[in-house]
Amino acid sequence: MLDGRRVLLVVSGGIAAYKSAILVRRLRRSGARVDVVMTASAEKMVGVTTFQALSGRPVLTDLWTEPLAHVELGRAADLAIVAPATANIMAKMANGIADDMATSTLLAVACPVMVCPAMNLRMWDHPATRHNVEALVARGVHVVGPEDGELAEGEEGPGRMSEPDSIFLAAARVLRQGSPLAGRKVVVTAGPTLAPVDPVRFLGNRSSGRMGLAMASAAWLRGADVVLIAGPMALEPPHGPRVVRVETSIEMAEALDRELEGASVLVMAAAVSDFLVPSPSEKKIKRGDQDVLEVRFEAGPDLLVSTREQREKGGVFTLGFALETEDPIGNARKKLEDKGLDLVAVNEAGRPDRGVEAETNQVTLLDAQGVVEELPLMSKVDVAERLLEYLEKYLSLIHISEPTRQYCQSRMPASA
Repeated sequence: MLDGRRVLLVVSGGIAAYKSAILVRRLRRSGARVDVVMTASAEKMVGVTTFQALSGRPVLTDLWTEPLAHVELGRAADLAIVAPATANIMAKMANGIADDMATSTLLAVACPVMVCPAMNLRMWDHPATRHNVEALVARGVHVVGPEDGELAEGEEGPGRMSEPDSIFLAAARVLRQGSPLAGRKVVVTAGPTLAPVDPVRFLGNRSSGRMGLAMASAAWLRGADVVLIAGPMALEPPHGPRVVRVETSIEMAEALDRELEGASVLVMAAAVSDFLVPSPSEKKIKRGDQDVLEVRFEAGPDLLVSTREQREKGGVFTLGFALETEDPIGNARKKLEDKGLDLVAVNEAGRPDRGVEAETNQVTLLDAQGVVEELPLMSKVDVAERLLEYLEKYLSLIHISEPTRQYCQSRMPASA
C-alpha cells in the first residue's frame, strides 16, 4: 500500500511511546521506509534498540552526532508523524522552537505533518495546549486523536493516543491524497437489509458486509469523503467513513435520498432485500398447532431504480454489484443497462471460496462497452483496491470530450 514511501516518525516522551513501536511495524509491513527520531524523554520510555530493530534503520537522538541529519531527513520524508505528541513538543512546534534533534527535524520537513496527541486530560484541555493545536491545524498539520478512555494515571477522559492501526490508516490517507477521489463525496452501501415479519423474525439476504466495508475503507484511504450506509452486520465499520445505520430497505432508500446530495460516486454493495412484509405483526407469531405459516410478501423499493433520476441529474458515477446463479455476464449486462450503472462487478453465487460471507471474492467487471476484466480470486480488500483503481481511471475521464474519453477507454489496458 505504501511501497517506496518514506515516513519520518518522531517519538516524544509520553507513556504511549510503546504504541509507536507497533506503528513502525505496521508501516514497514505496508512497504514504507521508516526513519525514527527520539527525544531524550522518549528514550526513558522505550529503548533505542527497540526502534532500530523494528525499523531496520539507525535511530537518531542527538543533533550533534550528525549535524546535518535533520536537514537530510526533512528533505527526504513523504510524511512526518509525531507519536506520541506530548504537550511539550506541540508547544515547541507551534512556536518554531528547534532545540534538539526531533524539533529541528520537524522544522526542516517539507512534507505533510501529523501529530498524535497523548497527555493527561487537563493538560489536553488547558488553553495553552488548545491554542498550540489550533496554530498547528491552521498551518495544515493533521491531528489524529486523542481518544477518550482510561489514562495512565487512572483517570478517564480525552488524552489517550490513538491506536496504531488508526494512526496508520490516517497516514495512508494523507500519503494517497493525489487520487482523483480525494475531496469527493463517495456513498457506499454495505451489508443486508431486513424485512420484519414480526418483532423477532425477518426475511433477509445473506451478507457479511465485508465487500462494502472494504470499498468504503479503500475510498477513504484515497482521500474521499466517505458515507457508509450500513445494514445490520457483525463486522465493525472501518476507521474513517461517516456511518449511517439502517435496518430495512425503506430506511436505506431514505438514507440514499439524503446522502446522494453532492455525491460524486455511489457504490451499491449492499444485499438489499427484494421483498418486504407490508403489514408485519406487532406481536410474536406463535407456532401453536399450525404446521404452515403463510406470510404475504410484496416487492420492496429497487434502490438503483428509485435513485436513477437523482444520480443522472447529479452526475453520480455508480458502481453496482451483481451476485448471480446463472448467466452472470448476461444478467450483469442487463442490470447495467436497465438501472443506469456505469460499472458493474459480477460474481457467481454458491461458491464457498467467494462471495457472501467469504473473505475472498472473484469478480468480472463490465461497463457500457462490455467486459473490462475478469479479476482472479483474491481477498475482498484486494478486490476493493482494484475496483477503486478503475473508478479513478473513469473519474479522470469525466471532464474531457466524449470522443477523447472513448478513445482513452479503448486504449485502457485490461490489466491496468
